Amino acid sequence: MKRIELLSPAKDLETGFAAINCGADAVYIGAPLFGAREAASNPVADVEQLINYAHKYWAKVYVVVNTLLYDEELEPAQKLIGQLYQAGADALIIQDAGLLELDLPPIPLFASTQMHNHTPERVAFLEGVGFQRAILARELSLDQIREIRARTHIELETFIHGALCVSYSGQCYLSYAIGGRSGNRGQCAQPCRRAYRLLGRDGQIISDRRYLMSLRDLNLSASLDELVDAGVCSFKIEGRLKDKTYVMNVVAHYRKLLDVVLNQRAMRPASSGTVALDFEPELYKTFNRGYSTYFLHDRGEEIAAIDTPKSTGELLGSVVSTSRSSFTLEKPNPVLHPGDGLCFLDGNRELTSTTVNHVEGTNIFPDSMENLKPGVQIFRNHDHFFSDRLAKSKSARKIRVRMQLSTSGRDLSLTALDEDGNRAIITQGMEWQPAMQTDKARDTIVRQLKKLGGTDFTCTEVDISLATLPFIPVSALNALRRTVVERLVGEREVHRPSPVGGARRNALPYPQDNLTFEGNVLNQKARQFYIRHGVKTIQQAAESGLNLRGLKVMTTRYCLRYQLNACPRQKDSKKLAEPLRLVDDLGIEYPLRFNCTDCVMEVFFHSPPG
Repeated sequence: MKRIELLSPAKDLETGFAAINCGADAVYIGAPLFGAREAASNPVADVEQLINYAHKYWAKVYVVVNTLLYDEELEPAQKLIGQLYQAGADALIIQDAGLLELDLPPIPLFASTQMHNHTPERVAFLEGVGFQRAILARELSLDQIREIRARTHIELETFIHGALCVSYSGQCYLSYAIGGRSGNRGQCAQPCRRAYRLLGRDGQIISDRRYLMSLRDLNLSASLDELVDAGVCSFKIEGRLKDKTYVMNVVAHYRKLLDVVLNQRAMRPASSGTVALDFEPELYKTFNRGYSTYFLHDRGEEIAAIDTPKSTGELLGSVVSTSRSSFTLEKPNPVLHPGDGLCFLDGNRELTSTTVNHVEGTNIFPDSMENLKPGVQIFRNHDHFFSDRLAKSKSARKIRVRMQLSTSGRDLSLTALDEDGNRAIITQGMEWQPAMQTDKARDTIVRQLKKLGGTDFTCTEVDISLATLPFIPVSALNALRRTVVERLVGEREVHRPSPVGGARRNALPYPQDNLTFEGNVLNQKARQFYIRHGVKTIQQAAESGLNLRGLKVMTTRYCLRYQLNACPRQKDSKKLAEPLRLVDDLGIEYPLRFNCTDCVMEVFFHSPPG
């Protein structure tokens, strides 16, 4: 039976535990070094602790080692990978092809989305050289995913939720061009979230200082069934910098939705256990810039968040009246609490924030009334009550088990069978003495055998297969239960699926003959890899110190002409005074080029004038 994986980020050990407890089938976490989120690194000891916890539920832990590496970093990276393998990591997420030239342990390799996995040819190549999984580019449509699935057998992982990089992943050099902080080295300064002016020919202002490159967040809640049918096996939530409450809320939301999809198709999750939540997940109550399905259903939906790159949260409604110290909303009784964070766009369309001090009926008393006027739309970007409930959550994950009490000759046998088919049996000799009160004795047996509260199991059924019900002391029942559970834990570890992988050393032709700096070849091992696979010319990566002035630093399917209804393919499109360029607050210019053949926008880098 095909298994489908819900994959969660983990900023740290605590967040990883929370993700598993809320239903994640797997977690990805950063190692001490070489992860594409430099601020989300973890000691190997913490990673190992998370691995041990996850493996109890047959959940997996993937470790991120996905930066480009300099030559002098290859040996430390190889040593680190050996440590992660010994710690029990289930896979490595990597970007640098030079790692495939090293003597690595037989650990499964996942091709990071930073490798620009966007065509069947590229994904088929990855499969041919030993990658077990390809993490697909975020920009792909359902039809493109289906085509990749039809032409490959490799596992396919796709993002379903979280922040979106406006550029093709691994193909953005904007942060490095501006200040030397490379996204491919885990140091992105997120210039796409800054404000820009859009200028046309002769300096004409087409858009004055908006967040023109900032995108909404991804939310594919309504498309999980389509993605399963398209051949995706792993559903990834973005967010290795997000806090524990964010991860809990988002994982719990997708766990509930995905379980429905899987049940309809007689499919199973990729790990064990059932989660008992003590909160109701709501996606708009944690960090979001508004949601989009991006390009999953091709171009058309609004995907940009040009007014603010910050979280707006959930829309509450519009202000209908104000007083000196309070306001009311169009909804008669909005559920607000002291400490809630509110935000809105002021008259200059700048995001303004305030906090709820108290509520009296329909009157809301904020910390500040500045710029609050009738007609203003109010958002709640921090729900104090909801966040507090998540922080105090005791949601637990339990593995279902059935108990059977039977006889074996003159001995008493207790069998525990878990949801994955693992079986443990304990047999104990005893003096037989018929129970005086059979109903009471039966109730005692069932009650004591179900007492699994301090374990990772929950008993769903007790089958008493005894012709004559004996009297069994409570102490004996407890000892039988504890022993059989200990053996079941051991059986689960013995039978836990243990992935094996590793690179394949061959000369499979790479889909391209020539690589520019966008090929991200930073070290000699990576160069050696591509030469062996038939690449004829290789330019060094940008991070080698390449001068990017005048070069393309970003390629994106997001198009400002389309955003402004100026695409030639749009009905009644308007004409803009081209050529267009973005200008940031430092005066740096970024000329734009529109490649309509490939339906992408290209961003170039110019230094400040003078």
